[in-house]
Amino acid sequence: MMNVSNSSPIGRSANFQSIVAPIFNRPWQAFRSFATSAGCKPAIQQITNLRYVAIALSGCLLSGCLSRPALVKQSFNFAPPSVKTVAPAEAGRLLGIRTVEVAPAFQGRLFVYRTGDSSYERDPYAEFLVSPAESLRNAVRSHLRDGGRFQAVTEPGNLLKPDTLVEIHAGQLYGDFHDQKEAAAILSIRFVFLDAPHDTPGRILLQKTYSRRVPFKRRTAAALMAGWNEALGQILADLDADLKKRNM
Repeated sequence: MMNVSNSSPIGRSANFQSIVAPIFNRPWQAFRSFATSAGCKPAIQQITNLRYVAIALSGCLLSGCLSRPALVKQSFNFAPPSVKTVAPAEAGRLLGIRTVEVAPAFQGRLFVYRTGDSSYERDPYAEFLVSPAESLRNAVRSHLRDGGRFQAVTEPGNLLKPDTLVEIHAGQLYGDFHDQKEAAAILSIRFVFLDAPHDTPGRILLQKTYSRRVPFKRRTAAALMAGWNEALGQILADLDADLKKRNM
């Protein structure tokens, strides 16, 4: 069973309050009793605010967080692999992308990391700029359009009616970090091309799943995204070869 959790990379000290608070509590309690009896409640409120600021600053000094750079959320996108743009075939098929789906465990925008045999975590500081399904759709559509194998790749709402449809499903999309020695970008995509002479799905022309595991050295979100893009490039190259074999 897959166990997915949202985890923060920042550790918090459970002993902070028990260590710092007593330093301020003893003199504060004595001063508050005196000031209350003297009718100085506004002053008490101001000093109360300063007290909490002093506690927070002391905690930062003890934990060293003042010298630690702030964590910033990063956003990424699939990039279409570099290909030489080819003029579309005049007698080629008109292709329409019918659906693009991502498996439920990976369809959210936050990056997913495999941390054990059946445990996964989401990174709150690394995400896709749009949904991973939309990001994949844009990259695949750009590649198929620029490759020249099809007369056109129709956009949603386009007046051109496709005679060929493709359904795309990403079954795996995660960073594999369970091996301490080697991290890897995991990507698996199934393509189903359908004959659609009247814009209606018919017989299957090509149905195949392509999977890639791309290792990377730096254990960062940027390195993972680069690995996914490399994996996508390899998958689309294999797809092009299979389409060529079928004269598509």
